[in-house]
Amino acid sequence: MEDPTPQVAPASYVTVKLASLLTGLSQGAIRRKMQEGKWLEGREYRRSPDGGIFISLKGYQKWVESAPLRKT
Repeated sequence: MEDPTPQVAPASYVTVKLASLLTGLSQGAIRRKMQEGKWLEGREYRRSPDGGIFISLKGYQKWVESAPLRKT
């Protein structure tokens, strides 16, 4: 008989608190990026129907990868 091990897929959107843990950015830094317009609603984050803020992990990844590569 097989062990019914659950399969877990990462969420597309996570809370600011979890995004902070996953990215290494502080919660304050994440909120500043939103306030300063460096992160845009609908691209790097979204609001839930009740007003909660959720960070797009794909949006974050694209934002990081948008920086030009530096030659060292």
